[in-house]
Amino acid sequence: MTSRPRATGEDDEITLSDEDRAATLDRLYDVALDPAGYEALLDHWESTVGPLRARVDLNAPRLLDDPRIAAHFRRATEFLDRVKVTVPTPGTTAEDLESILAPFDRVPAALLDRNNDIRAANAAARVVMQLPTQAHLGDLPIHDADREAVADTLALLFEDRAKDSAVLRVRSQRADHLIVFRLQRCVAADGTVLVLAASNEVSLPKGFCDILRQAFNLTATEADILCHLVDCRSVTDIAMDRDRSVDTIRAQIKSILAKTETHSQLELVRLALSMIDMTALTVRSATGRHDVCRGSATLAERDFHSLRAFDGRRVDYLVLGAPQGRPVLYLPLDFGLVRWPASAEACATARGLRIIVPLRPGYGGSDMVGRGVDYDTALVQDTMLVLAAEGVGHCPIIALSGDTYYAVRLARANPGFFTGIIACSGMLPLTRREQFERMDKWHRFIMAGAKYTPHLLPFMVKAGFLLAQKLGKRGFIHAVFGNSAADIATFEEREVYEAFVTGSDVALSKTHCAHEAFSRQLVAGQLTDWTSDLTALRGQVPLILMNGAQDPQVPVATYDEFRRDHDWIEFHLFEDAGQLAFFRHWRDVLDRLMPLLGD
Repeated sequence: MTSRPRATGEDDEITLSDEDRAATLDRLYDVALDPAGYEALLDHWESTVGPLRARVDLNAPRLLDDPRIAAHFRRATEFLDRVKVTVPTPGTTAEDLESILAPFDRVPAALLDRNNDIRAANAAARVVMQLPTQAHLGDLPIHDADREAVADTLALLFEDRAKDSAVLRVRSQRADHLIVFRLQRCVAADGTVLVLAASNEVSLPKGFCDILRQAFNLTATEADILCHLVDCRSVTDIAMDRDRSVDTIRAQIKSILAKTETHSQLELVRLALSMIDMTALTVRSATGRHDVCRGSATLAERDFHSLRAFDGRRVDYLVLGAPQGRPVLYLPLDFGLVRWPASAEACATARGLRIIVPLRPGYGGSDMVGRGVDYDTALVQDTMLVLAAEGVGHCPIIALSGDTYYAVRLARANPGFFTGIIACSGMLPLTRREQFERMDKWHRFIMAGAKYTPHLLPFMVKAGFLLAQKLGKRGFIHAVFGNSAADIATFEEREVYEAFVTGSDVALSKTHCAHEAFSRQLVAGQLTDWTSDLTALRGQVPLILMNGAQDPQVPVATYDEFRRDHDWIEFHLFEDAGQLAFFRHWRDVLDRLMPLLGD
């Protein structure tokens, strides 16, 4: 489907067509309901927004700066705070049928198999729907005229792997009463594919009307009417209950449609339903407090050290290798890869290297900065505070990928302090649109999103973090790096896997989620053109890039452009590595590091 510009006066505003906008919002709320739909949103986004990027200048874009679209992304982002992933994704085995039904204790829910037999149902379904012990689709209180539509949708979910969920509004067997079913494909403990059917015959969650009021700026009356619509009350019933005319209620519903930017009562109800199961469930995203970085298998436990920044924030950091050794600053990427493979940490100890790893604001125990504070400036100041606490007078830097930008900023702000920079999978200033378009789709979705639609980025990142929680770190890495055989092979090395999973707890764990900090970094300075800062280091600070040929973010064509644009930099390319090049070739990195240590 093509995206068409919309005329606005003398200029054309480059935005989505009405069809693409509707489809995008549909997928947006699907992800707000279940982060497993993230990749479908990603693919749709690329097919619709990708062509728009070609029509704007790289250094002055802000695509989809449409308050209607931004409002939907903001609302969806708010409701992601309330979602907790519990429904199994396709291909994931649930421990038992009860575990699948457990998150739906407040709503009638049942599991149906390919024969439309009900394999299990929760207590609410048994009572509200009066289901017998051995029940079938025909036992659900659905009007005979709509039963075939439900059966057809169930068949579609069983057969069409591209679609794993659906929302249906059908007539009840009771007069003037409707039921909304949310259907979700899942897998039982015995491997049987099932469809979970949750209905809306439910008492609305406590405080739900207030949530609707805040999210959509509704009046108390409008929120109450919307709750009645969600509860399948007819306009006539609502009018009678409120002692108002039908025309008055219809006018108020029209106002609700305008405020929620929906086009029908069905779309309105679906939007509200996508929020119901989230309102009582939360993801804890406050900055966690960790005293130790846990060890596992071959990786030793390490204590976190804590400082107080000038503004009173807590700043944590790790020290790997030799506690009294020669200092090396390590910048661990926005994934929070603060640990090295056990053999690499042991080698650092043997070589007398003290690897200092600051936890940037919003990661692990380091407090997040305020919304009005420049994130990059705070990160640089925190890093120098940590180095001062460790008594460091000068040292080299090892930086991963996009953290090359922060290494350059540190060197520029502190002349003579840093003796060299080794950028593993280094990313230099992106100055061509093609450098975004060449990235693999996962990296392009986030990086191009940060560059072209930064106001929509918080939802993209938060949904990605929730997907990682749902898939687990191994599943998420296989999804993100699936087209880089080298990265997958590196990740699956036992010590690398251990370091990656353990270290990244400062970014994502059961008690911590650094999605806000991740977003703030991307929309700060690293995707601007910082060539002048980079060039200023020429002849002052040695800069070495050690990249992998299978890097999904910096593919070889982009790497070659970096070489041509910055011929004073020392370049190394590993054919058997990707973005995780450091974890595959840390020995080469440490060998090249030694001459940079200084006296």
